[in-house]
Amino acid sequence: MDSWVNSAEVLGSDLPLELAGTGNRRAVLMGALREAVRSGRLAPGTRLPPYRSLAADLGLARNTVADAYAELVAEGWLAARQGSGTRVAERAAPVTPAHRPRTPERPSRPVHDLVQGQPDPSAFPRTAWLASARRALAAAPNDAFGPGDPHGRPELRQALAGYLARARGVRASPERIVLCSGAAHGLRLLAEVVGGPWAAEAYGLPFHRGLLASHGVGTRPVGVDGDGARVGELTRRDRAVLLTPAHQFPTGGPLHPERRAAVADWARSTGGLVVEDDYDGEFRYDRQPVGAVQGLDPEHVVLLGSVSKSLSPALRLGWMVLPERLVAPVVAAKGEREQFSSATDQLTLADFVDSGAYDRHVRRMRQRHRRRRDQLVAALERRAPDVRVTGIAAGLHAVVELPPGTERSVVRAAAWQGLAVEGLADYRHPGAERAADERDGLVVGYATPAEHAYPEALEALCRALPPG
Repeated sequence: MDSWVNSAEVLGSDLPLELAGTGNRRAVLMGALREAVRSGRLAPGTRLPPYRSLAADLGLARNTVADAYAELVAEGWLAARQGSGTRVAERAAPVTPAHRPRTPERPSRPVHDLVQGQPDPSAFPRTAWLASARRALAAAPNDAFGPGDPHGRPELRQALAGYLARARGVRASPERIVLCSGAAHGLRLLAEVVGGPWAAEAYGLPFHRGLLASHGVGTRPVGVDGDGARVGELTRRDRAVLLTPAHQFPTGGPLHPERRAAVADWARSTGGLVVEDDYDGEFRYDRQPVGAVQGLDPEHVVLLGSVSKSLSPALRLGWMVLPERLVAPVVAAKGEREQFSSATDQLTLADFVDSGAYDRHVRRMRQRHRRRRDQLVAALERRAPDVRVTGIAAGLHAVVELPPGTERSVVRAAAWQGLAVEGLADYRHPGAERAADERDGLVVGYATPAEHAYPEALEALCRALPPG
């Protein structure tokens, strides 16, 4: 780049800058701002012009100035608050040249956790679970303490058949249910039995894609929009498609009814398999939960479920509701004996479901998560009114949409605030078409923090967002 010389001596608030240098313009601007603070020309508390105004005055792109501001906020030179603009940080006092300023150290461990997918561990219903464990052990038949059946305990399969029919609209007998240690375990077994290639949503868990790849099953992306996966992109070559129809993960929103019917038609006409990850189908807040796609065609849809979101990932309990033709191959792939899930935990969960304790816990957590979601939305409306929040009708997370090109800098700024949060790009399929599917945003999990820590976590999130 040619040498760049510009000056901004009066930019709305008498901002004294001399910009000269070669190379990246953002870096030159950041250097000029650091020097202005270091020398005392910009005193602590000085309000800087809005990045749009500064960009216009300097002839720069808005994203260039916005990124520069965000980086300097992350480094501690500036402080940004929604509604009060960007100011020189109070602690960034002028220093003499003999004392070089120390870049603030990044916190070694996050202080606040807004990573998606984990319920608050303190919410586990210990008393009710212990009561179920006592009843289950007292009533357990002797064979429960012998070698385990790879199908899983019949008591739990019976309990799940009734619960899933009632709560999720699933059509299955206990014989169609095979227990596993979670959705990941179920995917491993299906990859071994079904083979590839698979289709997968353009946004989803990279862990699941990697797991399938490790078993020789490649995935190709299917686009995602406001109506969920674009299932019209499926082809006859796809052996299976991995979907999150109840609440697309992580962008949010249920699969449109027409697309639900279309994907069942695709499976019937091609002999393909729909693998329905029902990861948080029970947590819908604004109306009744959306029924499972499995109910449309039990012979071509596998329902994957677990208690990792509703109870705890520590239990390692999940289930597959399978087409009849897949039951024997999946059980054979598990092995001759149950190696993955404790029989006593299975018996306890069966009692927990049959006694109504599971329903009561889900209702209680639904209310709690909805309250957390409302707090998140209210905080952003108050502190960041220009930010749009999506995917809030269900689940344990929301997507905070960001201006194009700002996601990486906001994630870094969040880390400097001691906040663990992930960007939307972390979930994007590497083969997805950028022009069609790429977007900037944060995936904000609101279930994990303890009650007392949640307001501070939201405060840290608001501080990390780019100034409006």
